[in-house]
Amino acid sequence: MADNPIVAQPAPYKVDVTEGKTYFWCACGKSKAQPFCDGSHKDTGLSPVKYTADADKAVFFCGCKATGKIPVCDGSHSKL
Repeated sequence: MADNPIVAQPAPYKVDVTEGKTYFWCACGKSKAQPFCDGSHKDTGLSPVKYTADADKAVFFCGCKATGKIPVCDGSHSKL
């Protein structure tokens, strides 16, 4: 059975991404490299989410792990 994700922080992480680069968003909340995966999800039943940047831009990755628009923030943290 999968763990419920842990709230890493109750706000999004602003990250400047590079076009064409792939990032792996932490879905479990246990990573020490938030908002990205460091392998801490092992044995949780949760897996990181692949995100490939379509442009050089700022992206707001979800920190609360409750977004409906995985892996980006949709404001769900305001309801926690």
